[in-house]
Amino acid sequence: MASIQAVLFNWVMKATFKSKPIHLLDAKVLREKTDELAPKGPPAGVTREIVEGPVRGEWHRAENAEPGRTVLYLHGGGYVFGSPKSHSPFTYALAKEARAEVFSLDYRMAPEHPFPAAVDDAVAAYAWLLRQGREPHKMVVGGDSAGGGLTLALLLSIKARGLPMPAGALLLSPWTDLATTGASLDENEKSDAMFKKIYIVEGAKRYLAGADAKAPLASPLYGDLAGLPPMLIFASEDEVLRDDSTRLQDRLVSAGVQSELVMEKGLIHVWPIFPGRFPEAMKSIRHAAAFISNKTTMEIAA
Repeated sequence: MASIQAVLFNWVMKATFKSKPIHLLDAKVLREKTDELAPKGPPAGVTREIVEGPVRGEWHRAENAEPGRTVLYLHGGGYVFGSPKSHSPFTYALAKEARAEVFSLDYRMAPEHPFPAAVDDAVAAYAWLLRQGREPHKMVVGGDSAGGGLTLALLLSIKARGLPMPAGALLLSPWTDLATTGASLDENEKSDAMFKKIYIVEGAKRYLAGADAKAPLASPLYGDLAGLPPMLIFASEDEVLRDDSTRLQDRLVSAGVQSELVMEKGLIHVWPIFPGRFPEAMKSIRHAAAFISNKTTMEIAA
C-alpha cells in the first residue's frame, strides 16, 4: 500500500500537472517551469560539473565514488522538456547511493530537433565516455519515461555499431511504444496521476515529426532485444504507460535478456525521481543503486 506522502503527492500532481494540456504547451515554457523546481546545488557528498562539449551535460559525482563506476543518464520529459537540472534530485541521490559518477546528458529535444536527434546524441555521449577511458563493464546506462525508451534505443544502436555493451540498464517507467498501442493507455487514464492518453498520443507525434512510430529506435518495443545487457525496470500498476513496461519485460525474457520488473501499486509515473517527497522514492533509488553496484563489480569472464 502506498504511503500517505505518496497518496498526497499523487493528489497534488493530479490537481496541477495533469490538469494542464501538456501536449499543447510551448516547449520552452515547459522546460523553464520544470527547471525552476530544481535545487540550487548538489547535496553534501556530491559534486556537480557542467560539460559544454563535445557533448553537453552534467557530471554528478559522489565524493566517495568507486573508481570508474559510471552511469550515463538520459532524462525524461517526452523528448520535449526536462534537463540534467530538472532531474538532478534523482541523479544526485543515485550518485550518492551507488557511489558512482553520473553523467546526465543534455540531449537535443523536439520540436526543434525531432527523432532521431536524441538517439544520435545518446550514441555520441556513450562513444565519448568510451574515448575518455570509461570501461563498459563499469558502466550502466539508464533513463526515465522518454529517457527510458531512449536508453533502449541507445542499446540497440550500440549493438548495431558493434560497440561494447555496458554492464546493465536502469529503466524507470520507460516509454517504449510510440505507436501508443498499450491497453493501459485507456485502462489507467483515471488512475494515472500525471498523464491523460491524449498527452501520450500527441506527444509521440511531436517527437516523431512524421517518422514511423514503430521504428525500433523510436519504439524499442519493436526492436530485436537479443544480446542486450541485464536490466532493472520500475513501473507503476496505475500509470498509462504500464503496458510499455510489462510488454517490454515479456519481450526481454523471450529474447533471453536478464531483466527484473518491479511493479508498484498506487505510485506515480517515474516515482523514483522524486526523492524526499515520499519514502518509496528512496527505497527504489537504493534498489537501483544495489543493481548498479552489483553489475559494475562483477568479474569479467575470461
